[in-house]
Amino acid sequence: MAVRLARSSASISQSRPSLISIVNRISDFASYSSSSSWWSSPDDLTAGSKRREKKTTDRYSAAIDAVHDRKLPPELRGQRNFVRSETDIINVVEQRIWHSMEEGQFENLPGKGKPLNLHTNPHADPAEDTLYRILNKNGFAPEWVELNKDIRSKAKEWRVSLKKAWAMKLEDDQSGWEEQSNLLKTQLKQINNMVFRYNLIVPFGRQMFGLKWEKEIDRLKE
Repeated sequence: MAVRLARSSASISQSRPSLISIVNRISDFASYSSSSSWWSSPDDLTAGSKRREKKTTDRYSAAIDAVHDRKLPPELRGQRNFVRSETDIINVVEQRIWHSMEEGQFENLPGKGKPLNLHTNPHADPAEDTLYRILNKNGFAPEWVELNKDIRSKAKEWRVSLKKAWAMKLEDDQSGWEEQSNLLKTQLKQINNMVFRYNLIVPFGRQMFGLKWEKEIDRLKE
């Protein structure tokens, strides 16, 4: 009987893991968990989200660069970082024109030797072109043309008034200068509002800059 009990206890001890083996297994699992990819600390999650965000941003930037690159002439595609201004693009256009002239592509064009028909603009919107011709026949001009004249006239008068007020400052008439400068700044704002309106309605490429107080003062100091 004692022999059987000893044998059964020995078999049970062999089938059950010892306490040391259990501790070793737990430590192995902990070390695996700390290095496993499925477990991440909050810092790791933040770094991962930043990497994904950066990857998405880089893809968007690459797509935008590709679109801008397609807008360039074939001679400048792939060299967008070297295009410093519109002058570089204009130079390419001028080179094309000269090459076409040398190859005789401008010879024997339809209407050669005949006066140009300036009553219509083939590059303008048909509705706008018709409207402009009606205005022209009746002695009127488009709104942006009239607005351009008003802006230039008012800017000229404003500069004359500024010059007179600046003379007060040079003569140490501080009160007169302050009064006139406040009035001139109000008028400058009104002129710039007209410029803003003008730039919204004028055809592309005819926009103008507004007046700047500091720049106008620097012109008087020179």
